[in-house]
Amino acid sequence: MIELDPAGKREVNIPSNAGGEEALVARLRNGDETAFELVVRREGGRLLAVARRFLRNEEDARDAVQDAFLSAFRSIESFGQGSRFSTWLHRILINACLMKLRSSRRRAEDSIEDLLPKFQEDGHQVNHPNPPWEGSAEELLARSETREIVRRCIDKLPETYRSVLLLRDIEELTTEDAARLLGVTENAVKIRLHRARQALRTLLDPTFRRAFAS
Repeated sequence: MIELDPAGKREVNIPSNAGGEEALVARLRNGDETAFELVVRREGGRLLAVARRFLRNEEDARDAVQDAFLSAFRSIESFGQGSRFSTWLHRILINACLMKLRSSRRRAEDSIEDLLPKFQEDGHQVNHPNPPWEGSAEELLARSETREIVRRCIDKLPETYRSVLLLRDIEELTTEDAARLLGVTENAVKIRLHRARQALRTLLDPTFRRAFAS
């Protein structure tokens, strides 16, 4: 069992003899158990925080991190020196989270249509346009006063749209990478992301309407 910081914080007390990334990867390839422990201590908290964004269950989030570390250590020979090791781990974790989401999906998802704008034949919007508040999901999550509100609203989205929003707007993956992880076309990612952003805006609208009215 890989022990993770229960608070989900990144370990910063790294031994000075850890060496650079290239040296660390070499030690991992040689089966150095101290190097394994070092990676878990250094990256575990950050990966756990990411897993918690995708998986609503704490046990599932921790299992995903465990799976990601084991997968990374088993496939360390495939790591390419052209990318950062932490970025490689991040992609493996996201894939582990998406696999858990797929395996736990038991019922049909709720429709998102009621959260999307509706338009007349002449192009005018039927339902009342949202107020002109600014900020992406990532920017809103960075503000302490709105972070929890945004998280709750993101969690209300159907998983198909929630996942693509997290991948693109929160984890900042490219459209190409998101499409590959989700097993869909890049065009499907763009469509889902656009609809997810519209739906999130609708969910956030009551809160921000009150904020701008005060």
